[in-house]
Order: sequence, then structure tokens, then C-alpha cells
Amino acid sequence: MEDARSLAAGPWAVSAFDEAFAAVVGNEGGFGNNPADPGNWTGGAVGAGTCRGTKWGISAAAYPTLDIEKVTEGDARVIYLARYWTPISAALLAPALALLVFDAAVNNGVGRAVMLLQAAVGAEQDGLLGPQTLARVAAADASATAAEFQARRLLFMVGLPTWHTFGLGWARRLCRLPFQAQIMTASLQSREASPSPASPIEASTRNAPAPKASTPSAA
Repeated sequence: MEDARSLAAGPWAVSAFDEAFAAVVGNEGGFGNNPADPGNWTGGAVGAGTCRGTKWGISAAAYPTLDIEKVTEGDARVIYLARYWTPISAALLAPALALLVFDAAVNNGVGRAVMLLQAAVGAEQDGLLGPQTLARVAAADASATAAEFQARRLLFMVGLPTWHTFGLGWARRLCRLPFQAQIMTASLQSREASPSPASPIEASTRNAPAPKASTPSAA
């Protein structure tokens, strides 16, 4: 489905991206325009530009030309796939780790998410996800990498000047993510193990009687 690796069988299989998108959109929530949040301003700082808010994780700071309040969940899905999921090579990561990095990319930026992943596996922290970083991720224990990633992201976010205002909500989000990652992994594994449902056409074909042998016509 799209260019995200599907971990389940069948033509209507739910992909890792679909699962991750549902989780992150749920974490981000709908429209909000708290003027104390720098991300809600088109200039990226409180009082800079216009306070257009954030919706489904799409912020005025990141997308200053968008009418944020009119952004649909479908719009967000397109943006998430192109601007966050694909740049972090999420299809190459274990599902649980992919969700953690994806959530950080949406919330903290792709460059920051990649740097946190690089720090977690001891790679050079240049914010560019290349073959060397991916090789280190592949060689490391996925669970240990996920835990280290979350620890480093927590430290980063605690250091933000807006932590005292939004910290409790962010802390809840960070604590919720590992459970969401477990659920996502189990869901994908369950779908992968289940046989894909037959389409209506396939089902009717399976139940149809075998065709009779045709009788050659006389020459």
C-alpha cells in the first residue's frame, strides 16, 4: 500500500504506515491554536506571523501557507507519508521502532528524529539517514534501540523551553508510545499470519462448477 512496506498478506492488507499513521494522528489530535505554542505561529515563534494553529500534527510553523483549520485527515495522511514516513526510511525499520521514530519526526522534525536514532545506535549524528546509520540499526537489538531512542527523546524534550507549559501532555505521549508500538507490532504479525480474504470474484470462482469438456465440432 503506497510505498510503505506492507507486513500483512492480501490485497486489502493494512500496512505498517496505516497503523503508525492512526497512532500518531491520535496522539496529535484535532485543531488547536494555543498562542503559547510556537508551532502554532507561521513564523515559528510566539508572536511571529499569524497564529493559525495545528491540526492532525500539521502546524503553521512547518506549513505557514496552509489554512491549517481546513486541513483534513486525508490531507494529513498524504503529508505524513511523503514528508515524515518516507524520509526516515520507516519501511526498513522494525515496526515498533518505526512508530517511535515516525512520531518523533512529526512532533520534533525529521532531522531531530534521525539524530536521536543515530545517537541510539552510536552513529554520527548528522541528521541524514544513510546506509551507515541503517546498517547500525539493522545490527543492533531492536528493543534496546527503541528504549534508548525513547530515553534520548525524553531528555531532548525536557530541555525544551516550553516543557513547563506542555510537558505533562508530552510525557503522556512518550509513555503511551511503547504500548502503541507493542499493539501495532502484534496487529501486523496477526495479519501476516492470517490468510488473506478472497475477493468476491475469487470466492464465486472457487464455488462455481467445473466447466464441461467441449465436444469438438465436426469438420
